[in-house]
Amino acid sequence: MDNPNKIDYPDSTKEWKLIEKVVTGLQDEQRKSRRWGIFFKLATLAYVLFIIMMIGKSAEGVVNNTGEPYTAIIEVNGVIAATEQASADNIITALRDAFDDEQVLGIVLRINSPGGSPVQSGYVYDEIKRLKHTRDLPVYAVIVDLGASGAYYIAAAADEIYADKASLVGSIGVVGSSFGFTGAMEKFGIERRLYTSGDHKGFLDPFSPENPEEKEFWQGVLKVTHNQFIEQVRLGRGDRLKETPDMFSGLVWSGEQAVEMGLIDGLSSTSQLVRTKFNSEEVVNFTRQPDPWESLVQKLGASIGAGLATVVTAPSLQLH
Repeated sequence: MDNPNKIDYPDSTKEWKLIEKVVTGLQDEQRKSRRWGIFFKLATLAYVLFIIMMIGKSAEGVVNNTGEPYTAIIEVNGVIAATEQASADNIITALRDAFDDEQVLGIVLRINSPGGSPVQSGYVYDEIKRLKHTRDLPVYAVIVDLGASGAYYIAAAADEIYADKASLVGSIGVVGSSFGFTGAMEKFGIERRLYTSGDHKGFLDPFSPENPEEKEFWQGVLKVTHNQFIEQVRLGRGDRLKETPDMFSGLVWSGEQAVEMGLIDGLSSTSQLVRTKFNSEEVVNFTRQPDPWESLVQKLGASIGAGLATVVTAPSLQLH
């Protein structure tokens, strides 16, 4: 006799199979999720370790494994400024490292720069002269494509300067630049409100009309800086200079012309110079490498906005 309390589930087997399938699928998804989570964690760890290794490598400095004497190469590339790779801190650190290394036969400054800050260039110039008194180590400068303005300022501290016949050399002058927006402000009905506690505190403000008295003052500052530049070039080059009325006017000349003017000593590449002066092809690059984190940020363009704001609003003094 059948049990009257028994409940019949005709589809229970199918339902349980469906439930098992769903549960199994969820378990598979969880396992896949865990595996991907582990993968991404390991990938992140590997990336962090790589960055740490790169930072450590950049901080290690120069290591010579040959055991043979060699020439130290120090590159001066791009704009010379405190916030750029070609800053006085980076160049001077490389110079000191080279002078402290007993295996270094001499130093070649490989220059490819339009110039930049007179302060940064002056720091490097003075440090080369100081280091030369600590050790009798020859320092040469080789201008690649461009050695202008503050870059030539630095080169003038070297014992000798070389370039290619088509290199651009010179631009011994100073420029202070800004913008004037007063006309545009009047056109759009924009009023400038500038509050200062000094008669000339807002001088060279790009949003205010130009003041003739302040313009004359600024020209005087530029002239003094220009004369300082000329004095250091004369001191570095000495009797080799064949001065002309245009030499210190801010013009640039080809390497071939620069030889005739005494701005450089001859035509040569870095490798040719090393072979000629040191009878060796052994070279080690002492250039300070950029911090990997900073390079990454710059490549992502994080500094574009700040740089644009500086160019538009801040008057600057540059050797050009």
